[in-house]
Amino acid sequence: MTDEEYIIECDNLVKIYKTDETEVMALQGMDCKVRRGELMAIIGNSGSGKSTFLNMIGGLDRPTAGRLYVDGLDLFRMSERELVEYKRSKVGFVWQNNARNLIPYLPAWQNVQMPMLLTKRQDGNERAEKLLELVGMGHKRHSRLSEMSGGEQQRVAIAIALANEPDILLADEPTGSVDPQTAAYIFETFRRLNEELGLTIVIVTHDLSVADKVSRVVSIRDGKISSERIMKTDYAGRLESVGALDDTAGEAHFTSHEEYAILDRNGRVQIPPEFLTALELDGNRVKLSMEDGEVIIRAPKKAE
Repeated sequence: MTDEEYIIECDNLVKIYKTDETEVMALQGMDCKVRRGELMAIIGNSGSGKSTFLNMIGGLDRPTAGRLYVDGLDLFRMSERELVEYKRSKVGFVWQNNARNLIPYLPAWQNVQMPMLLTKRQDGNERAEKLLELVGMGHKRHSRLSEMSGGEQQRVAIAIALANEPDILLADEPTGSVDPQTAAYIFETFRRLNEELGLTIVIVTHDLSVADKVSRVVSIRDGKISSERIMKTDYAGRLESVGALDDTAGEAHFTSHEEYAILDRNGRVQIPPEFLTALELDGNRVKLSMEDGEVIIRAPKKAE
């Protein structure tokens, strides 16, 4: 059974990529839940599994083991036909590479209309115009890919992702190839869509200035969630009062959030590399103790 509060639920999710000679475990028993209407970011180093997780949610890749539900649908049990319909109607994707988002020889309005042709919507022209206005690109409706800046292309890509009214918007490094000011405007578009449409938005990003402005930041390391950062209530109020484009928001680098380590089902926790470096360990052993209700981790005393 799934929880109605959450639109995405994954339990002990595993993804293994196999070649003739090697096996790579991209996800190693990952647990995660995303609330309906949440605007969240996923961060992690290259190879950490964050894009793999996004592809799992988007139905672009099948998990190897575990459980994955999106809006009550079991992605493990879907047939290929059901998966195609799921990708058309349930999720929208925004890629970092704009050439993957847009057909270069078509004007913006036809690009937005393309996904609707697959579902045979009768109001395709009208909806394409409305979506371009929604993302602030109505004035570029007749422009092609080469006639738009990177930020303009990305906002058109968001309109394309919204064409078939998805419940979830997935964005993989959407600000990775634009300047900071353009990145701020792109994020402002996401924030407005989240607030006005109640859209669930999951963003994979390296951009800390973007991650600082979402309510929850999930860090993935070695194929599972290592920590979460939850926006502090007082900072959330400040962000609302000054607007998402406040340049100081990105300078804090998570001082806006409270950070929590994540225990897995076996009581294991990942210790950040900088903490381990500070302990100056000689080997892989640590001393654990409980003091005044707190768990303390220390380096073992060196033999004299």
